[in-house]
Amino acid sequence: MFIGREKELLILNSHYIKDEFQMTVIYGRRRVGKSTLIKEFINNKKCVYFSAIKGNLERNVKLLGSSVIKNLFTEKASVAFDSLFDIFDYIGEYSKENKLIFVIDELPYLSDAETNIVSILQHYIDNVWNECNLLLILCGSSISFMENEVLSEKSPIFGRRNSQINVKPFNYLEAAEFMPGYSIEEKAICYGITGGIAKYLSLIDVSKSLDENIVDLFFRNTGYLYEEPNNLLVQEFRNVAVYNDIINTIASGSNKINEIADNLHIETSSVSMSLKNLIGTNIVERNKAITDENNRKKVLYTLSDGMFKFWYRFIPSALASIELDMGENYYKQIVKPVINEYMGHIFEKMCQEYTLRMGLLGQFNINVNSVGSWWGTNPLNKEETDIDVVALDTVNKKCLLGECKFTNTPIDINILNRLQDRIGLIDKKYNTEGYILFSKQGYTKGVLEAPGNIYKITLDDMYKTNL
Repeated sequence: MFIGREKELLILNSHYIKDEFQMTVIYGRRRVGKSTLIKEFINNKKCVYFSAIKGNLERNVKLLGSSVIKNLFTEKASVAFDSLFDIFDYIGEYSKENKLIFVIDELPYLSDAETNIVSILQHYIDNVWNECNLLLILCGSSISFMENEVLSEKSPIFGRRNSQINVKPFNYLEAAEFMPGYSIEEKAICYGITGGIAKYLSLIDVSKSLDENIVDLFFRNTGYLYEEPNNLLVQEFRNVAVYNDIINTIASGSNKINEIADNLHIETSSVSMSLKNLIGTNIVERNKAITDENNRKKVLYTLSDGMFKFWYRFIPSALASIELDMGENYYKQIVKPVINEYMGHIFEKMCQEYTLRMGLLGQFNINVNSVGSWWGTNPLNKEETDIDVVALDTVNKKCLLGECKFTNTPIDINILNRLQDRIGLIDKKYNTEGYILFSKQGYTKGVLEAPGNIYKITLDDMYKTNL
């Protein structure tokens, strides 16, 4: 069953209906669902779909040629293409008279085999295919390659594309569609352990319980996600050990670049370059405190990928148990009791997403157009503090402050009071116009009866889609 991606399909179909050359670029991290999106789009359409492989040019030419023969020749033909040029020429001739989609998936692999592939594509786009009824789709999982070699101004094909689609992980609402029979809380946890990655969500077996799925996927040495982080790192990087150490250090709570460098005893410049690459693959994200974006000292690095976050939090210490086929016991005794605590940061991101969406729909008393979090020193007590959700109206200089609790106890009046005590910590030019509370387990009577502009959001509220 194909789920979501309505906007992406609409964009692709808008190009397809035009009787002229069109080109779109699709990119995103591995397992996010790019190829599934393309295959859904090309279903029942005349198409040459080619997924490049790690290998020499001869092997890739043979595979591409076979796809052309299979899809464009009406009868079995004893034809062989000797080069990319022969294939591209034939595609040009065919699409002069026929509507055709030509997909090159995993373009970075083809570039490894033919380093001039982007320049070759530029030649055909400008001199052959521009007069054809052809939709060219270039797709790749190496985000840095796609951004630098295909989309950037220095690329030979810059300016030729009609659109680009950065396929993102599903948000928490979209991810819920993969498990319709689960409770709201279970849907949230599924989102938290998969990061909204399509492949991982598709592995959830709704005929089994959430606990059974987590054990089967992570806590058995036959589970799909048991070795997934290493598999991904091997595909992306050469020095996997260094990247593994950096990710592990971040997962352990070292979130500043100097802390990471000190813990690993390596130069800050080396850490900086590795972090840049990890950000480019959407494994790590660089966070700035909202209203303090220009403060270079206020930068924290966290794992942006939910699967990586869950794996590095729990699996390294469970390896011995898993190899002894005792992973289920480990999960039940060690992991399950702290799932709510693990979900804390993920829930904050969910709440920020909800706040921005509802704010743009006019559901609050200010015109929210920016949402984030804030952290820093409280000048009154000299203690480090943070605000989970800060919603800004940057035009009228107004804000809402929010607190998020993914716990089994209701939010009480003390939590609201502490949030109200944080007025004035963010940029003084913003007036605080109210508060937003997010609770998995509801609210005490004191909070429900508290005066003022206090938005009390439940987990159920966050999954309502009828607004």
